[in-house]
Amino acid sequence: QVQLVESGGGLVQAGGSLRLSCAASGRTLSSYAMGWFRQAPGKEREFVAAISRSGGSTYYADSGKGRFTISRDNAKNTVYLQMNSLKPEDTAVYYCAADRVLDTVVVSTTQMEYDYWGQGTQVTVSS
Repeated sequence: QVQLVESGGGLVQAGGSLRLSCAASGRTLSSYAMGWFRQAPGKEREFVAAISRSGGSTYYADSGKGRFTISRDNAKNTVYLQMNSLKPEDTAVYYCAADRVLDTVVVSTTQMEYDYWGQGTQVTVSS
């Protein structure tokens, strides 16, 4: 089993940047494809970005393309989400998730695929 802890959220003005981190413990993160999801008040949780076990494949929701970058450092057991040009509509609780897969290049984009979830970190973007 793997435990995930997100950090790096906070309050930022529109146009600003934040870098979220997701630290894993319990198992080596290199065994998992990783993803970021978010849930805004009154809305369902939605996919944001995903990265393969190797880090060589990434995928983004349209909402974050060109602004968000997902990356991972398997040696540090950590996944990151760099968010630039933030908008008020990016306000949400951001969750990282881990999907145990054998394939090192596959990305997982649906919630059902993920086995483990963090507790979330709040991101608030003011206008």
